[in-house]
Amino acid sequence: MAEQESLEFGKADFVLMDTVSMPEFMANLKLRFEKGRIYTFIGEVVVSVNPYKLLNIYGRDTIEQYKGRELYERPPHLFAIADAAYKAMKRRSKDTCIVISGESGAGKTEASKYIMQYIAAITNPSQRAEVERVKNMLLKSNCVLEAFGNAKTNRNDNSSRFGKYMDINFDFKGDPIGGHINNYLLEKSRVIVQQPGERSFHSFYQLLQGGSEQILRSLYLQKSLSSYNYIHVGAQLKSSINDAAEFKVVADAMKVIGFKPEEIQTVYKILAAILHLGNLKFVVDGDTPLIENGKVVSIIAELLSTKTDMVEKALLFRTVATGRDIINKQHTEQEASYGRDAFAKAIYERLFCWIVTRINDIIEVKNYDTTVHGKNTVIGVLDIYGFEIFDNNSFEQFCINYCNEKLQQLFIQLVLKQEQEEYQREGIPWKHIDYFNNQIIVDLVEQQHKGIIAILDDACMNVGKVTDEMFLEALNSKLGKHGHFSSRKLCASDKILEFDRDFRIRHYAGDVVYSVIGFIDKNKDTLFQDFKRLMYNSANPVLKNMWPEGKLSITEVTKRPLTAATLFKNSMIALVDNLASKEPYYVRCIKPNEKKSPQIFDEERCRHQVEYLGLLENVRVRRAGFAFRQTYEKFLHRYKMISEFTWPNHDLPSDKEAVKKLIEQCGFQDDVAYGKTKIFIRTPRTLFTLEELRAQMLIRIVLFLQKVWRGTLARMRYKRTKAALTIIRYYRRYKVKSYIQEVARRFQGIKTMKDYGKHVKWPTPPKVLRRFEESLQAIFNRWRASQLIKSIPASDLPQVRAKVAAMEMLKGQRADLGLQRAWEGNYLASKPDTPQTSGTFVPVANELKRKDKYMNVLFSCHVRKVNRFSKVEDRAIFVTDRHLYKMDPTKQYKVMKTIPLYNLTGLSVSNGKDELVVFHTKDNKDLIVCLFSKQPTHESRIGELVGVLVNHFKRDRHESTERDANLPEVETTQPQSYGQGVHNL
Repeated sequence: MAEQESLEFGKADFVLMDTVSMPEFMANLKLRFEKGRIYTFIGEVVVSVNPYKLLNIYGRDTIEQYKGRELYERPPHLFAIADAAYKAMKRRSKDTCIVISGESGAGKTEASKYIMQYIAAITNPSQRAEVERVKNMLLKSNCVLEAFGNAKTNRNDNSSRFGKYMDINFDFKGDPIGGHINNYLLEKSRVIVQQPGERSFHSFYQLLQGGSEQILRSLYLQKSLSSYNYIHVGAQLKSSINDAAEFKVVADAMKVIGFKPEEIQTVYKILAAILHLGNLKFVVDGDTPLIENGKVVSIIAELLSTKTDMVEKALLFRTVATGRDIINKQHTEQEASYGRDAFAKAIYERLFCWIVTRINDIIEVKNYDTTVHGKNTVIGVLDIYGFEIFDNNSFEQFCINYCNEKLQQLFIQLVLKQEQEEYQREGIPWKHIDYFNNQIIVDLVEQQHKGIIAILDDACMNVGKVTDEMFLEALNSKLGKHGHFSSRKLCASDKILEFDRDFRIRHYAGDVVYSVIGFIDKNKDTLFQDFKRLMYNSANPVLKNMWPEGKLSITEVTKRPLTAATLFKNSMIALVDNLASKEPYYVRCIKPNEKKSPQIFDEERCRHQVEYLGLLENVRVRRAGFAFRQTYEKFLHRYKMISEFTWPNHDLPSDKEAVKKLIEQCGFQDDVAYGKTKIFIRTPRTLFTLEELRAQMLIRIVLFLQKVWRGTLARMRYKRTKAALTIIRYYRRYKVKSYIQEVARRFQGIKTMKDYGKHVKWPTPPKVLRRFEESLQAIFNRWRASQLIKSIPASDLPQVRAKVAAMEMLKGQRADLGLQRAWEGNYLASKPDTPQTSGTFVPVANELKRKDKYMNVLFSCHVRKVNRFSKVEDRAIFVTDRHLYKMDPTKQYKVMKTIPLYNLTGLSVSNGKDELVVFHTKDNKDLIVCLFSKQPTHESRIGELVGVLVNHFKRDRHESTERDANLPEVETTQPQSYGQGVHNL
């Protein structure tokens, strides 16, 4: 039973329905689709509903959830079936196959790709290069075959127009070592004509949309799709496939698989030749047909590596041998057009078959010796066209639907056979199941001498002109009494059928009306021998190898070839025999609606598919009175926690006895039957009850295990923590001790060193001592500073303090602080600076000292002041420990303005080379000056001014808390012109 899905998502296995009926089946299918659960089991069959959207359920994490698990252990999924097939192959050395069926657009091709992806992901754990190469080629082959064998139809943008059966070979270790692909009935008529709303094969559009200008030029092609008669019907159709991007993907895939560059180029040439063939036009001159656009013939001849005149002759004439005489019979216009179209179809079919053969040559198992390498086992994956009912159903749909009849017959027979054999093995009475046996329809088509194919072959072999109407008449006369065949002649009142055109077959999937038009021609599959000889004589070896029969002489008599229908019938019989020899697994795909919408569930449409896929019969066969069966060992493993007799292990004689004890304790003994190795449960309710009891016990078991495990973890964690703390404590002690010893060793004797240990490198401290190291370095720096200061004369200390203050305030702000020279401070009293006026300034300074009682002169200097009219005037500033004076040197240093120092709130200087200074005051009457020196010129004094003022205010800080509040701020700004922006400084 599928785990981890509650009943809110419906029943994960249709076998577990309370009543086996169509309404309940459809209700469960719809519920699961609406809840996003696209997969549901019927025992070991997966029912898949196309979601029409991308789902995040195919990634690596999902693959790991299904790897090596039993079917009932995980929710329904394609990966569950793929893993079951792989396990059966690997564990029991049994050849298996996965049959994917459903109508066009139901998601068969995508399902096959996901299955291949899963098998590739779970194999080759040792990453052997050869196995990886084989896996990569197997996956890439899908992409190439889709390009050349798939097309957009009205039901599906990526519809397989051929049948594909791929065998994947595995060695005894379960790793893929090769494979083989069989293809069935390519719908080659699509090359020349498509129904409205449909396209030809993807390859044509990919070449035109994705090919480079150089490639298209070499093939005489242009990107316009509507320029080519064979594909112009679907030129304007929108498709979900990106043709331009897919062209590169397919080209890369062909290179990975092993196609040579010249082979890939030949493929492009063949596609181009077909497109050009479609543009050939025939005109009649009297009774003689001619080719209207002869230049196209030359292009076709060049692309096919043959001569222009030979191509023209093959298109316009047919060589007929009568005894020893050889006659060139001229075509009518109709015959020439027929021959051209038949040639185009044949070329494409040969190309497709050659691609399949080429892939097989590369991926097939080579040099495998079972005595050395062990048994070679196989998983087959069948992705074949689904049942088709179109507005116009022709020969191709007839063959496709016959194929589906054969597969449905095999499906029912194998499922029924498997069930009967299992019941017989287990000794359980078998209950007869009524189901629709479609053998009568299969016989209607394939029975020798009496079936439709036999009648069609007889019509094709008749001498003289045989028409499709004559074939229909033969069907009416020979099959008129068959219950599954009818025509307008047999049912005159049935106006759906046209006289002399239509016949109807009652298939297991529903009634299908076929038009006989084209049956004879398509069955004969006539291609004039001239075209075969033309291609065999091509200078291109790839093309030559595609047409081996072209080497036959014109007069050589050959055996009549088998017709297309007979070849297809034989291939279907061989395919069914091959599948019957393997252990089958099934994926039944359902298309939820015709609008390709992820929200719509068309119940009527889905019911029809459920009916013709025989899913309800499958459920009935699978149940046969019992909804569930399981081996005693696995049943006990899943449910043993329910009973104290079986938990944690039982001591009864056998697992069977233990299961009986468990069932009796739960009171279900009347709802089960005991086989030899399996228990059979009759109703789903019993199974659901067992699951509920198991879920309840699991909670208790999990809580108990969590309690025990948490206690164990806590004890282990405590012991580890205690040990770690002890180790850390001793280790820290060791690191601290080592660090202290290393510091002591390195700094030993630094008093005698010239730089007092400045050059000594500090050892790296442990993390715990980093802050201690910072403190230790600070102590060392203070000590070293004190040693250096001791050597400085007392008279120089004020200047040193001022320089330190200046550096603290302006370091990194200005380039030149004047630290390398001696700071005089009172430059106005210095004769070198003011040789003419120094004598005039000194008396003024002495008078101010007497008057304002200042103790020390901090700074004086000539300045230039810019007034509000941008006029420059010479002035001087005189800074004492009490006041800042602005003086006029031209008037014997007359004091123009006095500012008490306690009124200063800050100082602004620029970070350029100028000497601009702004003194900020409490009354916002800032003083703006520019320092300058007369001797020497360009001497920077900004650093000195800032240093002495800051040092002065710092010294006063220790003396007065009030003055500390008045300590000015020093600000550096970008340099600006004197005349503007002063207030912004």
